[in-house]
Amino acid sequence: MNIKWLGHSCFALTESTGTVIVTDPYNAKEVGYSMPEVTATAVTVSHPHKDHDNVAAVKGSPLLINSIGSYEVEGVDISSFRTFHDDAHGKLRGNNLVFTYRLDGVTVCHLGDIGEECSARIIDAIGAVDVLLIPVGGKYTIDAEVAKEYVDKLMPSIVIPMHYSTNDCKLNIAPLSDFVDLFDESNVTYLETDNIDVDRTRFDGDFETEVIVLQK
Repeated sequence: MNIKWLGHSCFALTESTGTVIVTDPYNAKEVGYSMPEVTATAVTVSHPHKDHDNVAAVKGSPLLINSIGSYEVEGVDISSFRTFHDDAHGKLRGNNLVFTYRLDGVTVCHLGDIGEECSARIIDAIGAVDVLLIPVGGKYTIDAEVAKEYVDKLMPSIVIPMHYSTNDCKLNIAPLSDFVDLFDESNVTYLETDNIDVDRTRFDGDFETEVIVLQK
């Protein structure tokens, strides 16, 4: 399978069969990034905010998944459960959906705009995960320190940070460095591309969690 970062919290997850799932497409005016042209089989939306629910930007008449449940989309298994967008039981920013996807035998988890502290309830609901897509910019989501706690508890093989400040992102959130500085340099890989191919065999045997930074 291939994971392509389209900016902010938006990714294109592509199975070898050609099924494409796009996560949290954004409004470019809200975020600052230019939303790439993308065609998808389905779109998942973690919550109805303009930097996460611009479904109209995705081509191909995709199936919209924006509620709790279990789904099967052309061979890809998708499930979701509700969390809070803030640490005040949703009183500040409402609810958020966490999605897990199974593509080519690889389990990917997208935490959306999760704002809750790490808890046993959430860790149990997510379960075993190979690739974790996690917000790290704080203010509207968990911050770097809480994100690191999620990583330590979930122990994914690969972590791909999202929802952080860059030169192009105009949101007032923290930079990537706040998160990656919490890891040993040997466990952080900066790629010069916006995508990575992931094979099931990568997760066989012992491993240390690797933070992979994709470039927009």
